[in-house]
Formats: sequence, structure tokens, C-alpha cells
Amino acid sequence: MEGPRSAIAAQLIDLEAALRQLDLWSDTPPSQEALSSEQPFAMDSLEFEEWLQFIFLPTLYEVLGSGGALPERCAIAPMAEETVGKRKLPTEALIATLRELDRLITESD
Repeated sequence: MEGPRSAIAAQLIDLEAALRQLDLWSDTPPSQEALSSEQPFAMDSLEFEEWLQFIFLPTLYEVLGSGGALPERCAIAPMAEETVGKRKLPTEALIATLRELDRLITESD
């Protein structure tokens, strides 16, 4: 894994660290039904941080590991600002990590 994919992988590690630091990381996965939501960000069944942990991170790790195609565009930071960013938590590092991921993925073509 080289170049942009390597940088994306590093940001995914930073994302997990930011979630853990804010105590937003869960040791218990949501139900299969909750994970099967077809809504954007599974917002009808998951908290945003659960979507990041149980859908976004595993999906991107799989894409990176298999050499699959990355999304053409990524804009997750705005959703983070609207969800976890409005909580009384120091979410600046989390949102900055997501902004960088958005940039790296969008510019990776």
C-alpha cells in the first residue's frame, strides 16, 4: 500500500484513536438489523460514531486491503459536525481527522 492509500490507512488509525479518546468506541457491536439499515449513515438505527466504527472503518479497511476502488467523493466531516460535534465533547481532533479523510479519499483518483 503506497501513496494516498497509505495516508488513508494512517487516518483510519487516527480516527479509531480519536473515537477511543472521546469514549465513543464500543466493545459491543449493534444488532445485525441495525447494521442492515439502508439510510445514509444508518441514522435510523445507529449513532454516528457506531456507523463510523462498525460500517465505515471496516468497509474502508476492506477496500484498502483488497486494492478495491475507493469512493470517488467523500464528505463525512459535515455529518460529524452535525452529530458528535454538537455534543459537549472536545471533538475537534475527530472532525479534523474526518476532514483529512474526506480530502484524501476525494483526491485519491
